[in-house]
Amino acid sequence: MDEVKKFFVDAFHHLGGNRPLPAIDVRFYPYAGLHHTIRLRSGSVHVRLSDICKTCPPEVTRALAFVLVAKLLGKRVPAAYERTYREYSMAPDIVRSSDIARKRRGRKMISSAQGDTYDLDRMFLKINRRYFDSVLPKPTITWSQRRTRSILGHHDRVHETITISKSLDSPQVPEWFVEYILYHEMLHIKHAAQVINGRRYYHTAAFRLDEKRFSKYDAAQTWLEQAARQRRVPRARAA
Repeated sequence: MDEVKKFFVDAFHHLGGNRPLPAIDVRFYPYAGLHHTIRLRSGSVHVRLSDICKTCPPEVTRALAFVLVAKLLGKRVPAAYERTYREYSMAPDIVRSSDIARKRRGRKMISSAQGDTYDLDRMFLKINRRYFDSVLPKPTITWSQRRTRSILGHHDRVHETITISKSLDSPQVPEWFVEYILYHEMLHIKHAAQVINGRRYYHTAAFRLDEKRFSKYDAAQTWLEQAARQRRVPRARAA
């Protein structure tokens, strides 16, 4: 741990300018996934690193230290360090370890697919039959706990769930629009994310091409923009 702390000390010396070096406490923590935090409290810096990184190479730990310290200080992350850590985090064995940690340690809030207005399970069967020849494996589908308005849908491949914002469970929202949001999330099951140049892309060209197959795709985009302007669903998007 002393070596890990030294990397953070070096990062503060390089990025902190003339700032006095704060007391630094670094610990590994069993986060649900590859997650890290750095916080300044009462003049001391507290760092919590995912325990997945206990065995990562020294150059990766150093890169992570510079990434976290740069973010804490509001500085630009040095490109070389950002690239080193990103390549490490995208490695298949690390992605697998992160997924396992998320599944074992993380919790997924599940309510019900049956809403006050719409039944998501029924919608899934309809969309699966029409667009996927009924071969798409069915995940757990649920309305969100809260009426989220920034993200209308989310697919979690680790927990095999699709969550749709409860803000859409309303007679004021067209059924076909809810179907579009659900269809978008179902496409994430069909189209796995791709890693290109160290970055993970979820909405690939193939994904976007399939998305436009939705019968009311143009109307859905128009309704989304209108809803955003009317602040019914501000900055709304599917994830």
